[in-house]
Parts: sequence; structure tokens; C-alpha cells
Amino acid sequence: MANDELRERIEAVEERIGRACARAGRARGEVMLLAVTKVFPAQAILEGYELGLREFGENYVQEFEGKAAQVAGLEGARFHLIGHLQSNKSAKAGELFGVIQTVDSVKLARRLEGMGRRIEVYIEVKLSEEDSKHGVMPEELAELAAAIRGMGNLELKGLMTMPPWSDDAESARPYFRRLRELAGEFGLEGLSMGMSHDLETAIEEGSTVVRVGTALFGSRKKT
Repeated sequence: MANDELRERIEAVEERIGRACARAGRARGEVMLLAVTKVFPAQAILEGYELGLREFGENYVQEFEGKAAQVAGLEGARFHLIGHLQSNKSAKAGELFGVIQTVDSVKLARRLEGMGRRIEVYIEVKLSEEDSKHGVMPEELAELAAAIRGMGNLELKGLMTMPPWSDDAESARPYFRRLRELAGEFGLEGLSMGMSHDLETAIEEGSTVVRVGTALFGSRKKT
């Protein structure tokens, strides 16, 4: 993608975020734009960085491992793991990512804690009945949050969720609202929710991180 096209896409997304924040009576600075670069080459990260993006999301540990060397020198850039993390890949994930948004068990948290480095984490909460969705059930959240808060290397920033896919952004609202309620119960401010098609709804419901890929980089085509 040419830089001019990406610049236009970033500006369009920024306008959407700004308008949504204004409607919700929120400051633009309350919402992080997380550029999702999964399936795209390292060049997409480099171009995004050149145009001002600093927060990047990846779904797969192995895929990002292949890009890491090319983007290691980007001062101020942070990389978030937003895909399901298997325990056997936790060590590598702990090396590669500064933020892991998909912690869903005490076992996984302990493995990340054992890395001995500071990692920001979000707890992924399963609010959908879909088998394909991961995360802790709401009733398990207290135990996991307490465990992470007792660890010295992990900083619990908030919660994240993935509602069932729908072209209708409004269908995600109840899931976003429920996540906000749960975060409030546990004194957490971070809410990672909302993607390209429903970021406005998510921001209206309190999202602090919107995970945007398609609206920035186009449809993903695996090669």
C-alpha cells in the first residue's frame, strides 16, 4: 500500500474515532488506536510508524516472530498480542510483546510472570456462547484478577472481549456494555473492545482501545 493511501485511511479512522468521542462526551486522548497488522508484512508496520502509528496488534506469536527483527528499532512502538495464547508459546510471547491482551488463565499468567520482565496484560473475557471465542467466564474473573494483581511483573490494565461477528454494529453493544460493567466491578479502566466495523459503538460504551485492521490496511489476503 502506498503511503498516501495509508495516510488517508489513518485520517479517516481518526475522524471516526474523534466523532464517536465527541458524541460520547469523551476526550480523543482516552482512546488508543491499535493498528492490527496480522497477515500483513513488516513493511505495513514500518509505513504505519512513519505516519505516526505507535501501537500495533498481532494475533500470532510465530508470525510476529518473523517480523520482529525488522521492526525492533522503532523507538516508542509497542506490540500487543491480541490473539489466543497457548501456554506452550507463553515464553516466546513474553519476549516479543510488551502488552498481552488475551490472558485467560492463572496458569498462563504465572508463566508470563516467570519471564521476569514487565508486561502489561488484559484479561480476555468470554461473553459470547460461540465455541470459537476464548476467555475466562465472568464468574472466573475475580480469581484471575486477584492472581495477576499479586504478581510483581504483570500490570493488569483492563479487560478485552470479542463479541459475535455481525455486520450490525449495534448487536455488539450489549457485550461492550457488559464488559464495561465488569471492569467497573474490579476497578479496571482499560477496555479493549471494538474493531473496524463497530468502533463507534465500542467508544460510546467506554472502549479505551479499538483494534483496527481492515479500515487501515484493507482486507487481509493470506499468501
